[in-house]
Amino acid sequence: MKRQKRDRSDRAYQRGYLAGLEGRSKSLCPKPDGTEHQEWMNGWREGRDDMWNGFQGASAVHKLNRVVYHQIHQG
Repeated sequence: MKRQKRDRSDRAYQRGYLAGLEGRSKSLCPKPDGTEHQEWMNGWREGRDDMWNGFQGASAVHKLNRVVYHQIHQG
């Protein structure tokens, strides 16, 4: 069965979240502006907040999956 492609903004959010969770700089955002940039930054902020709150490893991945699932089914 083919895997459905995810929306580009969802992927940008996930990648930003993981970058923030790993403590990487927000200047590493691959897009200079636009919707994908904003989603990456939103994910980065959330990931950075989780890093400061002690989320690591599997707990962070589970949280990311819940957030993405909620975003998909919300709108």
